[in-house]
Amino acid sequence: MSTTTASATASAASATATEKTGARNADAAELITGARERIDALDDRIIGLIQERMAVSAVIQESRIASGGRRVNLSREMEVLAHYRDALGKPGTSLAMTMLELCRGRI
Repeated sequence: MSTTTASATASAASATATEKTGARNADAAELITGARERIDALDDRIIGLIQERMAVSAVIQESRIASGGRRVNLSREMEVLAHYRDALGKPGTSLAMTMLELCRGRI
């Protein structure tokens, strides 16, 4: 590969990376690409943890119902909502509501 061809290929790759990331230079594009890969890995872990939480919640609900109780324990849900709100602020409440709905279904 000639120097001119290699340079053109590198420029095209850099242009693609900057277009894909919205960065204005190759260094920023590289940083953003790496950070996005880390976010994707974190998202995969979060999804796995939510799926695990859903399974544990199902066990709790089944046990509660089998013992004659209700499927949902509202006082416990209020504790969970407060925990998320305290840790993450007002958006934490919305996040907790979504997670609770995933774990127990709509009430």
